[in-house]
Amino acid sequence: MNADVAAENTSAPSLWNDPTASVTDRVDALIDAMTLEEKTAQLYGVWVGASDEGGEVAPHQHEMEEPVDLDALLPTGLGQLTRPFGTVPVDPALGALSLARTQARIAASNRFGIPALAHDECLAGFAAWGATAYPVPLSWGAAFDPDTVRRMAAAIGRDMRAVGVHQGLAPVLDVVRDARWGRVEETIGEDPYLVATIGTAYVQGLESAGIVATLKHFAGYSASRAGRNLAPSSVGPRERADVLLPPFEMAIGEGGARSVMNAYTDTDGMPSAADEDLLTGLLRDTWGFDGTVVADYFAIAFLKTLHGVAADWAQAAGTALHAGIDVELPNVKTYGAPLTEAVADGRLPEKLVDRAVRRVLTQKVTLGLLDPDWNPLPAALGAIDQDDPEALRGRIDLDGPANRALARTLAEEAVVLLRNDGTLPLERPRRIALIGPNADEAAAVLGCYSFPQHIGVRHPGTPLGIELPTLRDTLAAEFPAAEITHARGTGVDDGDLSGLDEAARVAREADITLVVLGDRAGLFGRGTSGEGCDVETLALPGAQQQLLDTLLDQDTPLVTVLLAGRPYALGRAARESAAIVQSFFPGEEGTRAIAGVISGRVNPSGRLPVGVPRGPGTQPGTYLGARLAHASEVSSMDPTPAFPFGHGLSYTRFDWTDLSVEEREATTEGEFALSFTVRNTGGRSGTEVVQLYLHDPVASVVQPVQRLIGYTRVALEPGEARRLGVTVPADLASFTGRDGRRVVEPGQLELRLAASSADPRLTARVTLTGAERQVDHTRRLHATIVQEPLAG
Repeated sequence: MNADVAAENTSAPSLWNDPTASVTDRVDALIDAMTLEEKTAQLYGVWVGASDEGGEVAPHQHEMEEPVDLDALLPTGLGQLTRPFGTVPVDPALGALSLARTQARIAASNRFGIPALAHDECLAGFAAWGATAYPVPLSWGAAFDPDTVRRMAAAIGRDMRAVGVHQGLAPVLDVVRDARWGRVEETIGEDPYLVATIGTAYVQGLESAGIVATLKHFAGYSASRAGRNLAPSSVGPRERADVLLPPFEMAIGEGGARSVMNAYTDTDGMPSAADEDLLTGLLRDTWGFDGTVVADYFAIAFLKTLHGVAADWAQAAGTALHAGIDVELPNVKTYGAPLTEAVADGRLPEKLVDRAVRRVLTQKVTLGLLDPDWNPLPAALGAIDQDDPEALRGRIDLDGPANRALARTLAEEAVVLLRNDGTLPLERPRRIALIGPNADEAAAVLGCYSFPQHIGVRHPGTPLGIELPTLRDTLAAEFPAAEITHARGTGVDDGDLSGLDEAARVAREADITLVVLGDRAGLFGRGTSGEGCDVETLALPGAQQQLLDTLLDQDTPLVTVLLAGRPYALGRAARESAAIVQSFFPGEEGTRAIAGVISGRVNPSGRLPVGVPRGPGTQPGTYLGARLAHASEVSSMDPTPAFPFGHGLSYTRFDWTDLSVEEREATTEGEFALSFTVRNTGGRSGTEVVQLYLHDPVASVVQPVQRLIGYTRVALEPGEARRLGVTVPADLASFTGRDGRRVVEPGQLELRLAASSADPRLTARVTLTGAERQVDHTRRLHATIVQEPLAG
C-alpha cells in the first residue's frame, strides 16, 4: 500500500466514517471530497473469481470484455465485485478469506477506505460451490407457500452474508407469457398475483438476512416475441401495467427490495436500459424506490452493439445514466473512461454522476462498509491464522441439515399430481420398471442457475459439493423390497430410438412402469431449458414422446414423471397415463420428495403455476386470456390446456360448503366479506390450496376472463374442517382504464372460490356501487383469508 494512502487512511475519522452522523451527511461529505474519477469508480464492477487457496481474487476473463487491470483501477476505488463465488469452484471458507483479503486491498488502495460491494447469484440458492441447491422459482410458485419461500430466502441470505457477500441477484419477477421461453424455469408462474406474493416473500427473507435483493428483469423481458431470449417485446401499456409490473410494485412497496436490474428487452422500440419513464419516472418518482438500479450484464454496452441507440460507449453510458441506471455490471466498459471523458468535455452533466454515486454510497454506508469498525473478515472465519489458510478448508458449511430440511419441505410442497386413476400411491410393488433419460441422472433436479449446471459443468473434474441422489437411488430406498429394473430408453434431446425396444421389454416384465422425462438445464443452447434455451414448440425434447407412446402401448400401468423447467404437451399420455407427477427442477432434495409422493409418504399439495398445454403449438397463451383468447367456434385451434393453472390432485378429498356472503353490495371504496367451510372428507391428512379468482363480466376495457386475487393453503386431518373468512377490498377489482389510469369501476363481479382456474367450487355474485374511483400504488393489494377451526 502507498505510504501516503496508508497515512490518510489511519488519520482522524472523517465525517463519512462517523456512524453517529446521518447517512445523508456522511454521503454528502464524501461526494464533496471526491474527484470525478473517484465518483465514477463507484459506478462499475469487476468480474472476479475467488481463490481456492485463500489468496486475493483474480479478474475473470470474459469473452465479451477486454482484460481488466485491477492494479490500475483500485487507486480511484471500485464499486462492485462481480460473482466472487459464482465464477469458479472454491471452498466457501477459503473463498471468504480470498474475498476478505481483496476487500482489504480495495479499501487500502483508495483515499477514502471504501470497499466494494460484492454480489452473487441466488436464484435457487446461493450459486456457490457446496451451497444448498433449492427448488427453482417455478417450484416456489407450485408450492403456493410464501412462508416457506420466505424462510428459504432468509437461509440463503445468511449463507451469503457468512462469506462476505452483500447483494443477491434475485428474485426473477417476470410473469410467464410464452412457455417456449427458455427462462420459464427461473420465473414463478403465469399469474402476476402469484408471482408478486411469492417473489415478495423471497425479497423479505433475503433482506431480513442483510442481503440487498435485486429484482429482475425490469420490465417486459418475459413478453418477448416468439418466446425468444433477448428479443423485442410487443406488449402494450395496459398489459405492461396490469400483468408485468405488479410483481415489482409489490416487491418494492411491501418487500423492501433495495435494488432493481433492468431487462435486456426493448418495448415498442425503447430499450429498458434507456427508458427514463420506466427507471426514473415510474420506479422512483411514482413508486418511491430509493435503492440502486444495476445493469443486467453488458446491458449498457448493448445500447450500442444490439439496440443501436448509441453511437459510442460514451453515448451508451450517458443514455443509461440519464435513464436511471446507477451501476454498470459485470465489468467496467462504459462507466469508466468513456463516462469520465463525456463529463469532462461537457457532453454529460456531472450532476447525473452525483445522483448515481449518492445512491451507491448511501447503500454502502447503510451496510456499514464505511464504519470505523468495518472488518472485511466474516465472523464465520473467527480468529484465523492467515498464514495457514488450508486450516480453513471445510470450516464453513453452506449445505447444513437445516438448509436441507427447508429444501425438502419446499420440494415436497411443489410436486404436482396432475392425473391419477388410483394407481398412486404405490403400496408394495414387487417389480418396478424405471425408464427414461432422467431416471438415473443426478443433475435432472437442477436449474440452469444452480452452481453445478451454471459453473460446475465447466470443471468436470471437480466434485459436485452437494449430495444429489437420483430418482433411481431414492426409489430404491423408498421401496427396499421391490426389484427395480432400469432402462434409459432415449436421451433428453439426442433423438435416439435404439433403446425403445429394450424399454418396452422392461416395461412388459414389470408390475408398474415409471417413465422419467423432462429437461436438462443449461445455458445458451447447451440444454433444453434455461437462459438462451428457447424452443419452437412445447413438444417433449428429442424422442421422449416416442418413448412415452411406446410405453403406453404396453399393458403395464404407466406413471409419467416429469423433471422439467417448463410445461410440456404430453400427447395421449395426458389421457392414458395411470398417473402423472410433475416437478419443476426441485433441487437437491427433489428426488426424495418425488419418491415420497409415489409411495404415499407425502400427500401431494402442489398446484400448477403454469398450465400444461394440450398440444405443442398453442403458445403464446396463459389462463389470463380475455374471451377472444379462449376456445371458440371460429378457430380450428383450441388453446384449452390439458391441465389448467392452479390444478393439482391429492390423495384425500375436500368438500367446500356453506358459502355465506355478508354483503352483496359494496362501494368502490369498500370491501366484501364472505365465508365458507372446507372439510377433509378423505381418509388421510392433506392440504387443500384454496384459490380466489375475480371475474369482471363488463368493464370499460377488455379484461381476462378471470384472474387470481388470493390463495391460502389449508392443512386438514381426516374429518377436520375449517371455516375460512375472506375479505376482498374493492381495490382488487382495479385495472388500467381507457385513459391509462388505474380505476375501480362500479358494476357486477363474481368472486370464485376454486380448486384451480378451471374448477370453481363456490361463487359469490356481488356488486360494486358508487362512482368510478381512481387508485394508485398505495391501493390495497391483498384479500384477507382467516382460518378458524370448525367442530364436528
